[in-house]
Formats: sequence, structure tokens, C-alpha cells
Amino acid sequence: MTPIRVLIADDEPSIRSSLRMLIDSDTDMEVVGESADGEAAVESTARLRPDVVLMDVQMPRMTGLEATRIMVAHAGGPRVIVLTMFDLDEYLYEALRAGASGFLLKNSPPGEVLHAIRVAHEGNALLAPEVTKRVIGRFAPLREDHRLEHLTARERETLTLIGRGRSNAEIAAELFVTVTTVRTYVSRILTKLQTRDRAGLVVIAYENGLVTPAS
Repeated sequence: MTPIRVLIADDEPSIRSSLRMLIDSDTDMEVVGESADGEAAVESTARLRPDVVLMDVQMPRMTGLEATRIMVAHAGGPRVIVLTMFDLDEYLYEALRAGASGFLLKNSPPGEVLHAIRVAHEGNALLAPEVTKRVIGRFAPLREDHRLEHLTARERETLTLIGRGRSNAEIAAELFVTVTTVRTYVSRILTKLQTRDRAGLVVIAYENGLVTPAS
């Protein structure tokens, strides 16, 4: 199996070194490059084409959030996991709005970091339901996205359940369909809403009132 290609973007050499040692110790993934600022991260991503980028929020020359927006705007761009020292709600919401697949605290256990890389690479969201309710529910402004008009009733139900943090298996059980059918729904929703992964769908579900912190 081809290893997951990872780029590390952080202005702290010690953080980059620790992450490189951890990732390179796993046979399923490899570090293809490091960057110490946002501009270098964007350039390295275009040149090295990593599958996943571990992105620090605050870096010189260009913030991690702005670098994330640029990276994910291109077709075939990497999945981005935002790294932060603190569980700051404002940063987390802006990271999701920028197109990140989720976030990790820099003091996360090694196993959690490796798991996050695999989850992001598969196109899934790194969002615990309790954190999602707190962060997106607090900061997401309600808006009317006319793209939702193109969803069927079943696809709308699926989007709502994704917003609530349900897995494909859980959605299948709730809608009395197969997991394969749910995957088809999700694929169609991603296409119709022009969104690259489940993290983006969670944001859309909250912003359009399909899910609320109380639901």
C-alpha cells in the first residue's frame, strides 16, 4: 500500500522534529516535507503534493488559516489538519470555514495524531460531536444556501445526520438503508454542495439551521 504523504507546517523546529519522528515511525505514512511559515507551506504543497498537511494556526508571513484556504481551493488539494496549542473556539470554527478537515491539539497523544492523519486521508471529519456543538453552534451564522434546494428529501436527512456527527453505519441504521446507499447519498451531497469532505458538510448543516446545539 502506498504510504500517506504528509507535510508538516509549523514555525517551531521542535514540533516539526517530534511530528516527523512519530510519522516516519509508522509504515503507513511518510513525511515528504516541512515548512516553517504559511507561504512556504503553500509552495511546498504545490511542489510535493502531500495527501495530508499538519498546519499550525499561527505562523509568520501567512497564517495557517489563509494557507489552508489556498491549498483546498485547488482540485486534488490535500486534507488539512489544523494544529493548535489551545482549544480556542474562534480558531477552530475559522479553520473549518477555511476548509480544514478538523483540528488537533499539539499535545495530543501519538496514537491520536496518527489516527487523525488516517481519518483525514479517508475524507472523514475530525470533529467530536460535543466540540462541534460548542464551536460551530456558537460561531456559525445562520444563512440560506440555495444549493440545498438541489438535495432530495433523503439527502437532506442524511446531511442533517452528518451534522449531528453520525457515522455512515449509524445513518444507515436510522434511515433503514444499507451503508452502501448512505455512501451514495454522501457522494451526491458532496457534489451538489461543492464540498470536499464531511467537515464541510457539518458546517453547512449548522449554518443552514438543519442542526442546532440543542438538537
